[in-house]
Amino acid sequence: MADNIQIQCINKTNRTSPFERISHIGGITPSGGRWKLSLDEAIKGIESGKWQFYVDVKGQFVWVVISKSASGQKYLKTQKDGEQPNNLLSLPECP
Repeated sequence: MADNIQIQCINKTNRTSPFERISHIGGITPSGGRWKLSLDEAIKGIESGKWQFYVDVKGQFVWVVISKSASGQKYLKTQKDGEQPNNLLSLPECP
């Protein structure tokens, strides 16, 4: 069974561009430490069943899924997002 993990921050390849790809996701562990994964590590973890990620959007848990761009590149977005991963892109920058 996959561990459910909340994503609380992201890093983008170009933070000022709304169209740039997410490079890392991160958050805080139950013990208060920080965790951070590359996009590729997160996708592999989802595909293998190791992890299932979610974000908190106004008190609602929204699951993160893998999607593919028109060019076939995998990326993360929430189930409620359209083509752009707005729920993830709106998260603060990871340290």
